[in-house]
This record gives sequence, structure tokens and C-alpha cells, in this order.
Amino acid sequence: MNALPDRRLNAYRPDLAEDALRETVDAPRYTAGTPARVSASVIGLRPRPDLTAGIDTELLFGETVKVLDRADGWAWIKADFDGYVGYLPGTALSENGKPATHVVAVPRTFAYTGADLRTPPAFPLSLGSRISVVGESETRGTRYFTLEGGQSVVANHCAPAERPIADDYVSVALRFLETPYLWGGRSGFGIDCSGLVQLAMMMTGQKAPRDSDMQANGLGTPIDRSDLRRGDLVFWKGHVAIMEDPETIVHANGHTMSVAREGLEAAIERIGWLYERPTGYRRP
Repeated sequence: MNALPDRRLNAYRPDLAEDALRETVDAPRYTAGTPARVSASVIGLRPRPDLTAGIDTELLFGETVKVLDRADGWAWIKADFDGYVGYLPGTALSENGKPATHVVAVPRTFAYTGADLRTPPAFPLSLGSRISVVGESETRGTRYFTLEGGQSVVANHCAPAERPIADDYVSVALRFLETPYLWGGRSGFGIDCSGLVQLAMMMTGQKAPRDSDMQANGLGTPIDRSDLRRGDLVFWKGHVAIMEDPETIVHANGHTMSVAREGLEAAIERIGWLYERPTGYRRP
């Protein structure tokens, strides 16, 4: 009997499956899903419709999804960017809205209720959030973008949606130094090791799988440890780190509970009892 496809990237349940699995999975119904976009600042994606379930990953404001089913206040979705499947509260989605014109290009910022830093914030936004700008204004020398919902964001915290904010993804990852570690996190408010890799690469126009095992199996090409340079990845079982230079790594980790830099040799010795030796090295 063939093994079922990875449930993280393939949407199937006993009662329903996505259209792409018609030849792979038996289900009484199939669906192509309906488009929607995330309307929450950041929302956790869970393996089942239960707030006590740990999050697998997070979606950011303005990211687009396909809604496969809705029931009991939950939406079963598949993310357009990386294909991740899971459940989130239906109130975190909107089925209306203009396409994104800009992305947030700083680790964290705010959407304000007015075009003035003195007005109350409406909600926070993480780097990578996608926004639709419908106007702009200036207050005391600071330029603001007006969002589709009427809120305002500092214009120099944003960049055009389809233009990379940097050429070097390591420089983006370094902006997250001291950001709290969060299992399943993928935002400027909290992030995990593979989320840091994916989000930093996304902001330079590159795509990366979401989880460290996916990255270890298919992101870039294998290399030898002796060839390590800036931008290469070091993998342990269940963990990934980014090389800042041939001797230094940057990673979101449970030791400091933050994004931190440390020497590769020191990290290998420190976490050897938990992860053993690195399992591989890859160049994206």
C-alpha cells in the first residue's frame, strides 16, 4: 500500500480532498477551494480545528490562501505561497480586497488609525505582510500610505510588492536578531529556525519550503562542510542555521529563546547532546 502524501502540503480528509489529489487519494468529494486573504496581523495555522493544538506555521496579513472548507468557525486552507495546509479561525480571513501593492519591509511596524504617529495603532504588522495602498499623505514631514481599510502605515516601512527588499537574504535574517523564538513562528513577533530561513529568503524573491526537514531535503544543493560560506545552511535533525560567514551562524533557537548569532563550532559542541552532529550542509 502506498504511503499517504505529506499532510502538511496535501489537503485530504476522509470526507474531502483538494482537486490535485484526485488520482492519489480517495475521497467522496474534491474541491478547488475559493480564494481569500489573511486579514489578521498574523495567525497560526494548526493541524486540526482546535485552539489547544500547537501551530505548524503562521500566515501574515495579506497573504493569500485557498479555502477548502468552513465549519464551526474554522477554515481549512492551503496557503498559496508555500502550499502549507491547516486550520485557522474563519474570522482571520477576508474574501474581498484589492491585490497587494506593497509589503512591509521592516521587522515590525504598525497600521495606525490615522496618518499621524500620535494616533492609536489599529494593529501591528510584520515584515512580509502584504498591503494594498490606495493613497498617501504627509504629516509633519513623515509620509504615510493609506491602506484599503482606511488605516495608515509609515511609507518608508514599505516596499513595492513584487520587488525584493535586498539581494542578500542573510542581511534580512540579521534584522531579526533578538526576535523571540516561537515554535511555528514566522513573523517579526516570534519566529522559529526554518521560519527565519523561509521569510528572509522570501523577502529577496526566493522561495523556500517551510519546515527544516523539507529544506534539508530539497533546498539548494548539498555541499561539504569545508566549503561553507555566507548564506549556506547547516542542518541538524529538526534544526537549521544560516551561515553569516564561514565561522558564524545565525539561527532562531531554543537555547537563547531568540534569534542569535554564535560560532558554528561552539554551537555544534553546545547542542551535540540534543541534536548530535550536523546532518548536512546545503547552498540555496
